[in-house]
Amino acid sequence: MKKVFDMLRLDGKTAMVTGSHAWLGYDIVCALAEAGANIVMTSRNKASIEEVAKEISKTYGVKTMTVEFDQRNFEAVSKAMDEVACTFGTIDILVNNAGGGSGASEGNLLERDAEDIREMIDINLTGMLFCCKAAVKYMIKQKSGKIINLGSIAGIVGRDRAMYNKAGKNEQPVDYAAAKGGVISATRDLAGLLSPHGICVNSISPGGFDKGDLPHEFVKLYSEETPLGRMGKMGEDIKGAALLLASAAGDYITGHNLVVDGGFSIWK
Repeated sequence: MKKVFDMLRLDGKTAMVTGSHAWLGYDIVCALAEAGANIVMTSRNKASIEEVAKEISKTYGVKTMTVEFDQRNFEAVSKAMDEVACTFGTIDILVNNAGGGSGASEGNLLERDAEDIREMIDINLTGMLFCCKAAVKYMIKQKSGKIINLGSIAGIVGRDRAMYNKAGKNEQPVDYAAAKGGVISATRDLAGLLSPHGICVNSISPGGFDKGDLPHEFVKLYSEETPLGRMGKMGEDIKGAALLLASAAGDYITGHNLVVDGGFSIWK
């Protein structure tokens, strides 16, 4: 019988986490590295992640690699995946974390810049599909793999704009909800497509996480609407979910959207 803590180990595995220089992407990198995985960090600006990659390698004793690409460009994504596979021989885990928030313009759809809408969909949804397409050919060859797509509770519930307005915060754009809803739906269909090849595809939908940059009033209002009474904690609350879905402990889970939101989405 396998021991559950052994099933959570990722020794010898290669994990690519997109957009991983900070915040939730960085937390996921730390979780996978702590479990023994070699780490590939990506960014549109390679210089921004090189020092972080060195820190990860030193802290957890794993190999790290950095690659630069804009995931809206399929040729660039494909070239990066080839480079990673050539270096490590495999891509075992892909975490599609890179994405964007509200952009520079007004969040309200009626006032929002049209190009920001297009860019939101491209970076959050099209880019995720491009990364999956480029990585899957290697996973199919080895008849195994784990793909984790970062969705959001924005993809499963509507937003109370009053919370944003009371706190003087730019509201969440509708196009963000559309993109993340697409990520969740694509995850389910990808799981159906890739299951015969031994590849598990799941999504994690975080609720609000307090990065320390939010208005105090917004954190207060959000926490009051969350059953557990708080926002998500950076450095803690996303790690277990990511490790479960990336490891052998999650081998019988596919097509699932794991909501990590303190219960926010269950209350009306």
